[in-house]
Amino acid sequence: MIILHYLRGRVKVEGGPIYLDTLKPSEEFPAYMYHEVVRHLKASGEEYRDEVLRDEAPPHIATSLELRDYQAEALKEWKEEDCRGIVVLPTGAGKTILAVKAVEELQCSTLVVVPTVVLVDQWRQVLEDSLKQRVGAIGGGHDEIRPITVATYDSASLRGSSLGNMFRFLVLDEVHHLAAPTYRRIALRYAAPYRLGLTATLQSDEDTRDMYEEIVGPVVYSLAPEHLAGTHLADYVVKTVKLPLSPQERQEYEHQYQIYRGFLRSRNIRIRGSRDYLMFVRRSARDPEARRALIARNRAMDLALNSGSKIAYMKSLLKANPEEKTLIFTSHNKLVYRLSRELLIPAITHVTAREEREQILARFRDGSYRRIVTSRVLDEGVDVPDASMAIIISGSGSSRQFIQRLGRILRKRPGKQAVLYELVSADTAETHMSARRRQR
Repeated sequence: MIILHYLRGRVKVEGGPIYLDTLKPSEEFPAYMYHEVVRHLKASGEEYRDEVLRDEAPPHIATSLELRDYQAEALKEWKEEDCRGIVVLPTGAGKTILAVKAVEELQCSTLVVVPTVVLVDQWRQVLEDSLKQRVGAIGGGHDEIRPITVATYDSASLRGSSLGNMFRFLVLDEVHHLAAPTYRRIALRYAAPYRLGLTATLQSDEDTRDMYEEIVGPVVYSLAPEHLAGTHLADYVVKTVKLPLSPQERQEYEHQYQIYRGFLRSRNIRIRGSRDYLMFVRRSARDPEARRALIARNRAMDLALNSGSKIAYMKSLLKANPEEKTLIFTSHNKLVYRLSRELLIPAITHVTAREEREQILARFRDGSYRRIVTSRVLDEGVDVPDASMAIIISGSGSSRQFIQRLGRILRKRPGKQAVLYELVSADTAETHMSARRRQR
């Protein structure tokens, strides 16, 4: 008889080996392949005993939640893929509710993995309110394991060897984080046969998509914000405003950017994408001329991303829309704090204490504050209340970041028309970044 065991992220086969279709016969497999091993044994008719999972089933789950039509369709498509796969929905479209209904469908032990401690608390509250039972938490000072548990990516990765066989269902919020090797270990080392990845946007390159499909499952359902605008999300408009640099800024920008481009030409280097740029950055660590070129590029981009005309235009928008709840996004904390001081706007960055952040968001929610300025910490996951206007002073070329920032203003209310202003420095490299992040 074949006996299956779990040991530190691997499924061990006693009495094997097992012959999977595309692999050599083996007596151990990565934990993420557990479902394939079991499926093979069932199909072959071999007698086996499964000792991999050591989980505790939750009390019976019966929620009162009702899914919207697209959520129900997403859940149906996921179930048809043996409860493995990724759902891509815009911010505010109810990915959390979809996951709760998936937990109800499966009625089994579940680990929800999230990027931040703030999201641990948010998910835990939603799950406890919906499931009417205590939910465990791991990370940010929490260390309580229950049949339904929420953990940060960091905690789930660090404790993969001990937690990897304690849950049958793995929910990966903001699943695009698996692109990082450290977090990918979660999907690789956990035996959970059922998997649901959630995100507002996913990398489009073929290699990354193949990786997600292998360790989480295929993209089973996907909707862009425009498909839900006016029905389940607020109507919205995106306005890209190209603004000139001042003469002094233009002169300095051209000087610094020519240093960068001159170096690339002299070494016959072409920057065609993120991989080429990463190789250039690595080269700067050992090549003084490359480092000089990198510093010059950064100075030029700093001028483009944080130009005086952008700040002036942003101030005019705030003056013209005094009642709109507005989120102001930048790339740099330095500018966040400068705007906060100059305009007396509350600021949230990655160093803002949890209590202060919660207080700022609560006052934004009740209308005491009508503006928040932030860098990247509100891009993802944090439940930002009822904003109707966003101003992107600066950002990356990432379409994911753009979609996430747009999503912060799309929660629907009667009569709401959301507006996102994207401020771009004309005739600079930022125009190319803007074009890239607008691509799907």
